[in-house]
Amino acid sequence: MIRIDTKLIILRGNSGSGKTTIAKKLQDHFGDGTLLVSQDTVRRDMLSVRDRKGNLSIDLIRQITEYGKGKCEFVILEGILIKEGYGDMLRGLIRFFGGNADVYYFNLPFEETVKRHNSRALANAFGEESMRAWWRPQDYLGTEGELMLTEEMTMEDIVELICSRIEVQETSS
Repeated sequence: MIRIDTKLIILRGNSGSGKTTIAKKLQDHFGDGTLLVSQDTVRRDMLSVRDRKGNLSIDLIRQITEYGKGKCEFVILEGILIKEGYGDMLRGLIRFFGGNADVYYFNLPFEETVKRHNSRALANAFGEESMRAWWRPQDYLGTEGELMLTEEMTMEDIVELICSRIEVQETSS
C-alpha cells in the first residue's frame, strides 16, 4: 500500500458559523478519498452523547481522524470542538499528523451565526436561545498558524483561501 502524506484541516467555531458547509465544499473540491469527520455526526448520530468534557465522542473523533493518516490525502475535521473539552485531543492530532495541519477558527459575532443558522435546513431544529447557551466567544485553540475566518469572508472566499494555502504549502515542500 502506498503511504500518502496526509494534510489535516481543522475547522472550528460556534454553531451556525458555516463549518459543515465549508467542510463539504472542501471534500467535494478535493474529491475521492477525502475523509470528512464531523463532530455532530460522531457525537449525536453515532454515540448519542451530550457535549460535555470527557464525553465518549472525543476519543472516537480522534481515532477516526487518525485512521485517515497515510490513507487519505486530506482529512477534514469540523465541529464546535470547544477548546476546554477537545483542545488536548486537537493538539494531539496536530502532533500525530507531524504538524501537517491547518487550523481555522470561525471568528464571527453571535448575531452573524444566528443569521447564518436561520438560512439553513436545520433552522427549526434549535433556535437563538440554544445557540446563546452554547456560545463560546473567541475560543481560539492557540496553535501556531491558527487562522481566523471572519464574517466579511464569503463561503467561496474561505474555500479559495484554504485551497490556496494548501497549494502554496505543497509547492514550498
